[in-house]
Amino acid sequence: IGVGLVGFGLFFILFGMLLYFDSVLLAFGNILFLSGLVFIIGFRRTFTFFFQRPKLKGTSFFIGGVLIILMRWPLLGMLLEAYGFITLFRSFFPVAFGFLGSLANIPVLSKVSRALG
Repeated sequence: IGVGLVGFGLFFILFGMLLYFDSVLLAFGNILFLSGLVFIIGFRRTFTFFFQRPKLKGTSFFIGGVLIILMRWPLLGMLLEAYGFITLFRSFFPVAFGFLGSLANIPVLSKVSRALG
């Protein structure tokens, strides 16, 4: 359920940005994304992740961006939310990029990439 909620949340956020920052779609996507995160890792771990002392700056920008989107200022809200997201998940980006780099070592994907390249 959590992965589905996160997926739909990201879809609605992307769709809201494609439709010139539609505030309703962005707000719905944010609510789905955050509720999916709670379903995936649990309420207590989500709360401790967002409210760690080194991550309070990113949390305040992220939650502030969500609140500003809910108040129908979508462009400013998305800018604040993007900065908060980057600040919050800064330590996760090297792991994600390392995983994406290792996808070339999978035999089927390496054959496909060689055939396309």
